[in-house]
Amino acid sequence: MALTVDQKLLKRTKFPPEFDEKVDMRKVNLDVMKKWIGGKIQDILKQEDEVLVELVCNLLDPTKTPSPFPKIKEIQIQLTGFLDREVATFCKELWQMCISAQSSPQGVPKELLEAKKLEMIQEKVLASIHCREPC
Repeated sequence: MALTVDQKLLKRTKFPPEFDEKVDMRKVNLDVMKKWIGGKIQDILKQEDEVLVELVCNLLDPTKTPSPFPKIKEIQIQLTGFLDREVATFCKELWQMCISAQSSPQGVPKELLEAKKLEMIQEKVLASIHCREPC
């Protein structure tokens, strides 16, 4: 039996060890991840691409897939045509975020929580500096 192109690519491609870890997307806050995905795709493509963001989210969404455990290796193969050379880096970062998110009570990756805390601290510092300056 002949293998499909995707099956051949799956066999040929070397994936990072993180891809062997399952992620239960029911434990991941997909709304938060969608914002991160949108930002990453914009960084890679140098423009917004809502269609691609929706595609990635649909591939991860447990209500739109047959299983709540997406197969990141297959997702990487599906996204190759859109993200070309950046697909492996994007998928690795995406999967690391999903792994982190599933172990968080809020379903948010700890990296995003830490970044938000830092942003809030910086805003507080700037606000306190601004309040001390005479108007």
